[in-house]
Amino acid sequence: MNQRLTPATALLLTLPPLLWAGNAVVGRLVHELAPPMTLNFLRWALAFLILLPLAHRVLRPGSALWPQWRYFAVLGLLGVGCYNALQYLALQTSTPLNVTLVAASVPVWMLAIGAVCFGQRVSRQQILGALLSVAGVLVVLSRGQWALLAQVRLVPGDMYVLLATVCWAFYSWLLAKPAKNPALRQDWAAFLMAQIVFGLGWSGLSAAGEWTLGDPSIAWSWPLALALAYIAVGPAVLAYRCWGLGVQRVGPAVAGFFSNLTPLFAALLSAAFLGELPHPYHALAFALIVGGIVVSAQR
Repeated sequence: MNQRLTPATALLLTLPPLLWAGNAVVGRLVHELAPPMTLNFLRWALAFLILLPLAHRVLRPGSALWPQWRYFAVLGLLGVGCYNALQYLALQTSTPLNVTLVAASVPVWMLAIGAVCFGQRVSRQQILGALLSVAGVLVVLSRGQWALLAQVRLVPGDMYVLLATVCWAFYSWLLAKPAKNPALRQDWAAFLMAQIVFGLGWSGLSAAGEWTLGDPSIAWSWPLALALAYIAVGPAVLAYRCWGLGVQRVGPAVAGFFSNLTPLFAALLSAAFLGELPHPYHALAFALIVGGIVVSAQR
């Protein structure tokens, strides 16, 4: 059963959006240095090496991973093989504004998929929370000027973000399923490693197809190396650990609202890099997004 949203759990679910906002900024900065599918594969290969000393036991033939290989193969496909690969692919052709706008639909997809596929009841509080949260995102995207939203034009790359959002919603609901082997889920490193093992297979196939069908290239450099280190340690290992634990505590529907903090953090990080001070609309957006989280978490 889902627990009440506590300050500690709220902090757990706030850290991933902050790290993922940095991931979007870094992904955009290095989009000309490495092709998207290859970047995703390299990211998770590094995460595998980071977790190997902590979770090497899960790879043994007699571990609890192999009786549940189908479950972890699906988690690896959705969370490792698809989600970030589609985001990196979208950043090749779409604008950050469009990517953030489409990704802002995460809470809506969380509620819809939970109701249709997992038999979860959607309450009025959750619907109201979704509206408040999306309104906060729109305030950030419009910079407090609603006329700017009319200038947004969707491009084919935005469909990759929409597909990534749907994958993430399914992934989060699958995380909340009762564990067949509680011991494996209690070991966070082993649980994440079990997903990465199969995710590397999926992302490896995507990278191989990218190099077979196209003419990609990698510009090895210190900026690319630093970017890989960040996206492997922060948005991969730390963010997935915190997100998984938070989802298990309060459920995917409530956790989904925290994902809308990502565009707010992205706006603040961009402002920091550009040397600009935050504007009043950032405070309004923060209030709306947090208000959506509080309302949706009411019992």
